[in-house]
Amino acid sequence: MDEKTGTMIREGVESIINPLDLYAIEVGIQLKEEYDGKAIVISMGPPGAEKALREAISMGCDDGILVTGKEFKGSDTWVTSFVLSKSIQNIGNYDLILTGERATDGDTGQVGPGIGSFLDIPLATYVSKIVEIKDKNIIVERLVEDGYETLKMPLPALLTVVKEISYPRLPTLRGKQKARKIEIPVWSADNMKLDKSKLGLKGSPTRVVKIGHPKVTRSGTIVKPNGEESLLKAIDQLIKFMQKKRINLRRFNR
Repeated sequence: MDEKTGTMIREGVESIINPLDLYAIEVGIQLKEEYDGKAIVISMGPPGAEKALREAISMGCDDGILVTGKEFKGSDTWVTSFVLSKSIQNIGNYDLILTGERATDGDTGQVGPGIGSFLDIPLATYVSKIVEIKDKNIIVERLVEDGYETLKMPLPALLTVVKEISYPRLPTLRGKQKARKIEIPVWSADNMKLDKSKLGLKGSPTRVVKIGHPKVTRSGTIVKPNGEESLLKAIDQLIKFMQKKRINLRRFNR
């Protein structure tokens, strides 16, 4: 983390697919194969994120789009959701948007629902199963605290999915060959015609105002008896400690 700006440092760090998004990618590929559709993967990130897009294509996605540029640096979840929603609108003619439950770095779970909000489409979070897609409707099961919830929604819609929904496949040799050759479009704020004052850290309504570092303040006492006398002293020391902490000794009298 950059302690001055409160943002994540992404430059110079290898870009990989968010582990929880792998499940969304797998579901997208399965639906593409079942309904003879097309799966497009989008990433908003530094130029190095192109590698992650190619990995998704090697798994079975058809195309990838990289949204990148200095103007996006420091974007919070609100701006990220806005930019990704604009990217999806630029593609057009979509039926279903899939994202992971959350990102494992920020861990907020806000971007998926944010995209759905900007696009003004039906949304279901924590989806563990797609039951049926029929007559321009989708039926899903959501994982909730006390079990499962079944929802029926019109398409287009957005789903954030959990691990239970699928098991990500490995890239194939043919997929790797395709991913190596394919040209991945790079979109910027200029060719998307976005107002730069509403992007990046400048356009983000939320801020990390302080970053703290956890400190371990507890220190234990290790007693190593090496004879019967020292063992008795250790037991006596342990009993006194437990009495001080008001631990019930009766349960240990057996």
